Amino acid sequence: MDHTFSRLGAGTGLPAAYLSAASLSFSDFLRSQAPELLPGARAAELNNQGALSEVPHGTTIVAVTYAGGVLLAGDRRATSGNLIAQRDMEKVYPTDEYSAVGIAGTAGLAVEMVRLYTVELAYYEKIEGVPLSLDGKANKLATTVRENLTMAMNGLAVVPLFVGYDVDADSPRGRIVSYDVVGGRYEERAGFHAVGSGSLFARSALKKLYDPEGAQADAVRWAVEALYDAADDDSATGGPDLSRRIFPSIITITGAEGAVRLSEEETSAVAEAVVADRSQRPRG
Repeated sequence: MDHTFSRLGAGTGLPAAYLSAASLSFSDFLRSQAPELLPGARAAELNNQGALSEVPHGTTIVAVTYAGGVLLAGDRRATSGNLIAQRDMEKVYPTDEYSAVGIAGTAGLAVEMVRLYTVELAYYEKIEGVPLSLDGKANKLATTVRENLTMAMNGLAVVPLFVGYDVDADSPRGRIVSYDVVGGRYEERAGFHAVGSGSLFARSALKKLYDPEGAQADAVRWAVEALYDAADDDSATGGPDLSRRIFPSIITITGAEGAVRLSEEETSAVAEAVVADRSQRPRG
């Protein structure tokens, strides 16, 4: 790490690089000044120790657009092999005023990536004075995923799901963008998508429930229904846990309110209604 002080950094107690706006990427700055803080810095050590099978993994994330916005929802379970590593993990995060990211894959690495990505967006806005466009945010996340390629090839894959409200579009709307492990970016135009181990079952549920003219309350219900179905068929996905009061995490994004995480009271009411409705259906 270069601690050489120039005139620009004199008297501040910081190296000159800390006061330079030469790069618009916080990741580039971190890579040059403190590479040990980058996501996955300890992955090689874990790989050498043969500990990859013990690393917790996050599972199912769903995204749904609706009239006036978009939402992101995730179950709360993390698994380590055939064991439940954590029952109440947070997998969906607001990343700025009009965007959010959900994570599936290697849990610890994924959380670090989202934190770094959130700082990237704030860093760009502070340097440029304006936020990135929604396409710019989606491309920036693709770059972040691509930088994890070496770790992905060693079994530490992270697959994010990005949602945002495009306030700069001619017709402002919610958008969903998915990624593959090598950083490929794909706009999801069906109005819904899911990633993670239970994604097949979640998407199948959303195909039957989705209505592009639905309201936010409808979309929240659809997301919880989809996660319930995923948990029913995928052991790595956690359904609503009424006894422990653990419910899906949900973030809604609209032009008027931006990104808002629903309270536990709101999500629990919907989850309990879904469980009650399912319990009343005929068994067969």
